Amino acid sequence: MADDDNAPMPITPKVEHTKPKSKISSSRKVSLKILLLSRALEELEAEKQAREEEKVRYLGGQLPPLQVSGLSLEELQKLCKQLHTRIDQVDEERYDCEAKVYKNGKDIHELKLKVMDMGGKFKKPALRKVRVSAEEMMRALLGTKHKEHMDLRSNLKSVKKEDIKQEKEGNLEVGDWRKNVEAMSGMEGRKKMFDAGGGQ
Repeated sequence: MADDDNAPMPITPKVEHTKPKSKISSSRKVSLKILLLSRALEELEAEKQAREEEKVRYLGGQLPPLQVSGLSLEELQKLCKQLHTRIDQVDEERYDCEAKVYKNGKDIHELKLKVMDMGGKFKKPALRKVRVSAEEMMRALLGTKHKEHMDLRSNLKSVKKEDIKQEKEGNLEVGDWRKNVEAMSGMEGRKKMFDAGGGQ
């Protein structure tokens, strides 16, 4: 019994989860699709017919049939002027409708952008200032490696005031530059520069 408890468990193969089979046969699916498509075609044709009828009805109300037979020249001119004024009115209405459609489309686009912006915004939490000493910062960066106290000021270079004064006086003494050029020209000048550099 003790040997059976320590024996490794047999590994069972993983069973892949497949989609459950549908209860409708493929031939039934095809016939349903055909019925849906035929119904959609019938509705599209009915909608197209309704639009045409609406168009004819609207044009019949807006544009009465013209009777030009038997009219004199003055009456025809009067009729032409009326038609021109009517065309101008229709153009104004069309322009107003196009402007409204454009404005509404622009508003819809702006609102869509606002919705997208609102959905993707992430509010940053307000951060508070924390004062951290150099030791704590080094401990946070280096972890447990940093145990001894680091005195950062001890690593700084100390400068004496006398050295600063000597540097300033050296900068103030400016001689004739031509003498300096003549002295440093040729091989002798290079030798002086080499000796001066090596002697320091």
